[in-house]
Amino acid sequence: MAFKTLSAKAAAALDQELMSTGAFSIDQLMELAGLSVSQVVYRVHPLNKGKRILVACGPGNNGGDGLVAARHLFHYGYQPSIYYPKRSKNDLYQRLAKQLEDLKVPFVDDFPSAVKSTDHIVDAVFGFRFSGEVREPFPAVIKALEETKLPVTAVDAPSSWNIEDGPPVSGVGSKYNPDFLISLTAPKPLVKHFKSRHFIGGRFVSPSIAEKYDFEVPDYQGLDQFVEVGNGTEKL
Repeated sequence: MAFKTLSAKAAAALDQELMSTGAFSIDQLMELAGLSVSQVVYRVHPLNKGKRILVACGPGNNGGDGLVAARHLFHYGYQPSIYYPKRSKNDLYQRLAKQLEDLKVPFVDDFPSAVKSTDHIVDAVFGFRFSGEVREPFPAVIKALEETKLPVTAVDAPSSWNIEDGPPVSGVGSKYNPDFLISLTAPKPLVKHFKSRHFIGGRFVSPSIAEKYDFEVPDYQGLDQFVEVGNGTEKL
């Protein structure tokens, strides 16, 4: 049986539900999402493959997940660096950035140059709320992700992809296919176009909320905050 997907509208409603009747704060949800991302990176790119991890963060929640993941990766023994060109003035994001600064995690200004001195890239630029065109300064980021030979892990969605329809037909992102994707809470419809290793993360949804939104909670094992599934939404 395949995993069901959540549309962008349903995913946004689910977030609101988790923060209302579910009694979670956005801080908690971001911490749990970022933790699951860090665990996937540890699984697909263990320390012996190279410790340098470049995390590209957008201005919204997806970027916040990336900042949390980078903090966890630092404590696992990696050497993360952060590309975060549009810093939010929101207190939560400022605190997440300061936590990294206190760890002396470097923030870089030139993403294409930073790609040349890393071992693995985390794409936490755009999440399920993305629509429209990729705006500056991110076209150069997407282009670098398209062209790199390094492994890339995308958070919830490959940046520039339409949440419903997948990669753009032409232009920025049309040739972008990351090596790994971690869908947060539940896969989005774009996964039908994704052909590489796919994970689901976010081990916090109650059975009642999953039933209300008509999706399946994966069978998480042991301490893992993620489950690997097949291409698209097919179970392994």
